[in-house]
Amino acid sequence: QVQLVESGGGLVQPGGSLRLSCAASGSIFAVRAMKWYRQNPGKERELVAHIASGGSTDYADSVKGRFTISSDNAKNTVYLQMNSLKSEDTAVYFCNFYTARGNYWGQGTQVTVSS
Repeated sequence: QVQLVESGGGLVQPGGSLRLSCAASGSIFAVRAMKWYRQNPGKERELVAHIASGGSTDYADSVKGRFTISSDNAKNTVYLQMNSLKSEDTAVYFCNFYTARGNYWGQGTQVTVSS
């Protein structure tokens, strides 16, 4: 059984930084992409960043230049470095592993940007 565990969320002031981590455990094979999404109550889940198995990355326009996605494939772990945080970045952040055998989600971690 595959389990994704996120960490690193919390409360930060505007302009601050946080680093999210998501580690996969269990029988996970052929990861094609790792992604970070975010969601606020009553709104759709939004794709924030994506890293393909070959290392190419893509970002939502709202976070380009501020967020960086990276991965350690040997550890089945994906990271999201978030800098210059804004109040509108407040959300629950979810990691996602897209594999040849299925699509897996973490439980979510709260990020709150507030003074």
